[in-house]
Amino acid sequence: MLPREGSDILSPMPIVKAGDFNDERVKALLTRHLEGMHASSPPGHVFALDWSGLQKPEISFYALWEGEELLGFGALKELDARSGEIKSMRTADAHLRRGVAAAILEHIIDEARRRRYARLSLETGSGPAFEPALRLYRRYGFVEGGAFDGYEKSPFNQFLHLDLESARVPDASAGQRLPPHTEGGASAD
Repeated sequence: MLPREGSDILSPMPIVKAGDFNDERVKALLTRHLEGMHASSPPGHVFALDWSGLQKPEISFYALWEGEELLGFGALKELDARSGEIKSMRTADAHLRRGVAAAILEHIIDEARRRRYARLSLETGSGPAFEPALRLYRRYGFVEGGAFDGYEKSPFNQFLHLDLESARVPDASAGQRLPPHTEGGASAD
């Protein structure tokens, strides 16, 4: 356990676990995520997964916890044997700018490498609401590229890709403040 920033009180180490679809905290954060996506993109241009989409066999859904507190979540979709897609990344509002998204992203990249994917891709929106996420993805080596897996390019979306065979994940000194641990091989597939 590590002390909380500015405190001598020990708190639990953040842990990545398979997402629990029956947990009300996870449900509430997913609802907040979907509301945010719909508020930031026009109708017909939101591709965030809802409950049914996240529970498909090709999706691995991960949640980052600190004790009983949900910090955020993200998902990895298998597109084929050599590529995956990042889906549904969200940090709880109370934990923004603390490295939660970086910790989840690193877990997803590590899992994609473990699966021997050559490429990891994502589709995201355009505009100011998406800039913090875009900065994070670019910091981890994602570059803009073409549409994939049936998506179509529009003024409201963009596509980023990470070549996993050559990319290196930044170390903790690059800004991550939460050292997550994986509990029990957190793959939900």
